[in-house]
Amino acid sequence: MSRAPLALAALLLAACGVTPIERPSRATCAGGACDAIPTGAPASSCPFPADAQPEDVSLPTTVVGIGTPLSCTGDALVAAVAKGGVITFDCGPAPVTILLSRTAKVFNDKGPRVIIDGGGKVSLSGGGRVRILYQDTCDPAQVWTSSHCQDQPTPALTVQHLTFVDGDATGEAFDGGGGGAIFARGGRLKVVGCRFFGNGADAVGPDVGGGAIRALSQSLGLPVQVVGSTFGGAPGLGNVAANGAALSSIGVSWSVLDSLFTDNRAIGTGANPARPGTPGGGSGGAIYLDGNTFSLSVCGSRLRDNTAREGGGAIFFVSNDLTGSMTIDRSTLIHNPSQGFETAGLPGIFFLGKSPPTVIDSTLSH
Repeated sequence: MSRAPLALAALLLAACGVTPIERPSRATCAGGACDAIPTGAPASSCPFPADAQPEDVSLPTTVVGIGTPLSCTGDALVAAVAKGGVITFDCGPAPVTILLSRTAKVFNDKGPRVIIDGGGKVSLSGGGRVRILYQDTCDPAQVWTSSHCQDQPTPALTVQHLTFVDGDATGEAFDGGGGGAIFARGGRLKVVGCRFFGNGADAVGPDVGGGAIRALSQSLGLPVQVVGSTFGGAPGLGNVAANGAALSSIGVSWSVLDSLFTDNRAIGTGANPARPGTPGGGSGGAIYLDGNTFSLSVCGSRLRDNTAREGGGAIFFVSNDLTGSMTIDRSTLIHNPSQGFETAGLPGIFFLGKSPPTVIDSTLSH
């Protein structure tokens, strides 16, 4: 994209008294750096519920591209997401990276389903400058469709067989910000067979987070499904945020199946609530969950070499009213340093809930 439109936008914001956030461009996967990273952890014996299965995309609403890489543009994707329905790609036989200059936004009246399937060959890049994908049922700019936007079943957003790289939500403020690759409030989010590299959000703040994914207000309290997906995978490829560099939420349940989390970093300082004289944050190197009643189930997954400047190098889980629960099943959590604090007997985890986490056939170690 030419820098002229960006310069014009900056001038217009300045005229309105708004200082724009300057986000430096990034190309985390340049030179094939991400090519060899697997999608998800090795298949396990964990049961997959029906709502964790990939969606059928045999009858797409929109096909982005006409068989060549040049036909697969960021603007074409933005238009397809705004239209809703089932979105696939025809960008030619080779893998392709689509660079976005603006965020693809779901419109709430274009449901009931929005499914984006990259066929294992498509990477969506924010270039370090923009958030990649946005859904918010409580954002009037995306059309209110009910009187209870904080709990409605649609749009149901599914992303599958895609790579998200270099999305950035730094400075995004609506509904608390966060979610460099994906911000999803309302409806129901599902992530199947995706990879997330080099995505980021604000570097400080007591509750902001989700370098890769930030989720709020999922319908009926049902869990976000994360299936067979990778967050990081090698040094230099991880996601970064004040908290929850891979996954972050408030009051949302998650089911994480056969997924890989490595080299993600929570870099805030001062925890939550922020210690006096600090900006706050730094918890949940991979996963940061806060709120009241919610649950986390991790099965068949591997978390290693994630770091938190404060608490929970792998997982930070705080249920304020002590009703939340966590289960770790057939998983491995190794070398996830908590530089500030963690729960005794749970390496890499800070947990506050109704009872100790249930740990089944899993390895937790420093």
